Amino acid sequence: MTASATRLAALDVGTNSFHLVVARTLADGRFEVITRHKDMVRLGQGGADMSHLSVEAIDRAIASLGRMARLAASHDAPVRAVATSAVREAKNADEFITRAARETGITVEVISGVEEARLIHLGVLQALDVFDKRLLLTDIGGGSTEVVVGLRGSEEIARSFKLGAVRLTERFFPGGSQHPASVHSCRAAIGSALAVLEREVRSVGYQVAVASSGTAEAVARMVLARREGARPRTLNGFRWTADELDAVVEAVIAAPSPTARRRLPGLDPVRADIILAGSLILQGVAHTFGVKEFTFSEYALREGVLLDTIQRRFGSDPHDLRDVARRSVAQLAERCDDDLEHSAHVAQLATALFDQTEAIHGLDPSRRQLLEAAALLANVGLVISHSKHHLHSYYVIRNSELVGFTDHEIEMIAVIARYHRKGAPKPTHAEFAPLDEADQLTVRVLAGLLRIAIGLDRRHDGRVLGLVVTDCGGALDIVVNARPDCAGDLSLELWAAQERSELLATEFGRPIRITAGPGPSP
Repeated sequence: MTASATRLAALDVGTNSFHLVVARTLADGRFEVITRHKDMVRLGQGGADMSHLSVEAIDRAIASLGRMARLAASHDAPVRAVATSAVREAKNADEFITRAARETGITVEVISGVEEARLIHLGVLQALDVFDKRLLLTDIGGGSTEVVVGLRGSEEIARSFKLGAVRLTERFFPGGSQHPASVHSCRAAIGSALAVLEREVRSVGYQVAVASSGTAEAVARMVLARREGARPRTLNGFRWTADELDAVVEAVIAAPSPTARRRLPGLDPVRADIILAGSLILQGVAHTFGVKEFTFSEYALREGVLLDTIQRRFGSDPHDLRDVARRSVAQLAERCDDDLEHSAHVAQLATALFDQTEAIHGLDPSRRQLLEAAALLANVGLVISHSKHHLHSYYVIRNSELVGFTDHEIEMIAVIARYHRKGAPKPTHAEFAPLDEADQLTVRVLAGLLRIAIGLDRRHDGRVLGLVVTDCGGALDIVVNARPDCAGDLSLELWAAQERSELLATEFGRPIRITAGPGPSP
């Protein structure tokens, strides 16, 4: 099926609300929206600082996901769902994710705050003509606020703050009520959090300030209600000044309860309890970074997920989104690996093995990128210690925010890198045990390929120029060729690779023979 005939659905599993967008992909790699659906779920409500999802919240979420799954199915659109701060921070997130898969058929991916910021930025670029302008983007969700400074599709600054409309409401305005000092305390907390980024943002500068998502839309509608004149057909691109924002915030503060706020012109009544916290966050952004005017974007995370999914499937975006992932891997490697040429050569050999054994392993082609990333990052643990550096590599990768990858993909990369040497994966290992059966198989195969590739560059001098894999039925033959200037000496590489072949041989169910060829690869 071609990209022009494919339908996809993106689902934003947010802290406050769930958003579904169903779209038809177009020949140019863009998309055309077919339908949208939104549920106010309040998944993050009732937890202790977002550390636990309540039973009631999970029940509401599952019911919403069920409706959205049926809507997407009616359009024959597979769903890609991403979860943000409420699920990202909850200790019982697995309970929700497991129920979602079992009861609705939706696999929920948890994304990091920085990846969330990247995808929001990507979505905004489809809504506003700001690609060639340095923009300051603010997206206020229920549990977090993402701030991005971007130019021409790249994020120069991307940060996620634990400042959300639901989170701060529960902390400072429980039940939507106000204490005389609560507004001051909330403002102080917002200002303190944002202050760590003030100097960097002001030094880089920006040409346009963009705001997206629910709080920004609510503020835009309240500003619009206070103006005279014709109403625009769409809020996309709607602008308001910092002075107008201040006036809205003061009006919200003057309404001391959700009941009073429901009467405020332009405000959706369902946001009456959280609009105070949300508008204070946006005001804090304006004051901290010197914003004089905001522009509203109707597109945000879900549209960014759509475009990212299109690129993952078809590679059709001219600004290759997978390059974002590769750059983030390269940046981490540059910080932590003192032999980048060796790692790059190992990655080349490992992916060649992946490609030439595809008929045997049968893994999805997308797994190739996980192998490449794991090969490039296998040695980043050396920045901590040479002893047990494979374990340190797992820790470094797992705790790095690799943009362009989901949280699960980062975990898989980390686990593959963890097994690039020594013992085989075991069900008793803390990193391996939580993976499902399919992911465990993927790890064993990719780690097996990576081990052989590492052996083939035992002297770290790139003397193995290429390889050819032949499946002889009873055995798997890997014939390698040396660089012409190495006098054909591959003795150490052949020995090291053969020593490391046991894991892959076990997975493939056949012995592996690694020999030298007659000369360099063509």
